[in-house]
Amino acid sequence: MKYLYRMFSHYAGIIPRALWKIFFILNFVIGLIILYPVFFILLIPKSRYNAAFSLMRFWAHWVAIIPGIIPRVTRKSALPDGPCIYVANHASYLDIVLSYVAIPNYFVYMGKAEIDKAPLLRIFFRDMNIYVDRKSRAGSYAAFVAAGKKLTMGESVFIYPEGTIESKGQLKPFKNGAFRMAIENQVPIVPITFKNNWKLLQNGGFFKASGRPGIAEIIVHEPIETRGMTEADLVSLRHQVREIIAADLKSR
Repeated sequence: MKYLYRMFSHYAGIIPRALWKIFFILNFVIGLIILYPVFFILLIPKSRYNAAFSLMRFWAHWVAIIPGIIPRVTRKSALPDGPCIYVANHASYLDIVLSYVAIPNYFVYMGKAEIDKAPLLRIFFRDMNIYVDRKSRAGSYAAFVAAGKKLTMGESVFIYPEGTIESKGQLKPFKNGAFRMAIENQVPIVPITFKNNWKLLQNGGFFKASGRPGIAEIIVHEPIETRGMTEADLVSLRHQVREIIAADLKSR
């Protein structure tokens, strides 16, 4: 009898989780298919990238809110007027969607080169955003240079310094790239904490991992200035940013 009860409880949790994920995926795909022709037109000339970014923000709200994910954004100060580097923890694919909700100002993403294999998504990395081939030093360096050019053009860059998704919400060590880039270009870093996205849409298996509606807590911290910093400040800057994000995760 106890075995039957445990089995029933197990499947009673899996079924609604799976149904919600199916709905989330369908909503994502349908929205992309409907908006794809508009994205295609807007992403041809660079002069329309701002309009494409605005449409991306609209789509991000669509993807999140229809399945019942309500973003709650806390901004601790105004965002920088000029270019900056946004740095966030990464524990869910939902982070990417909600970054466009959290940040109203135009930015470009540094994303994995594997995105090029996704037919509908590669359009966003054709020129607007930046591929990072982490398996190649030359590819990583090329992405670093491309991001630096974006910053000199006045465009902000969004980076996940962990370099991968941590499916249980634990903060991994940060890589140096974002902090070196900020120091070399003398632009501020804006730390961002996605407190509970992994609980709403967890990576790690369709039936096994969590998936449900709820409130997504996002904290956009005060900018950290890098003017006057040198390579000698890289480690302390990296540590400072990581500690800011880690403190929020400990308090959840």
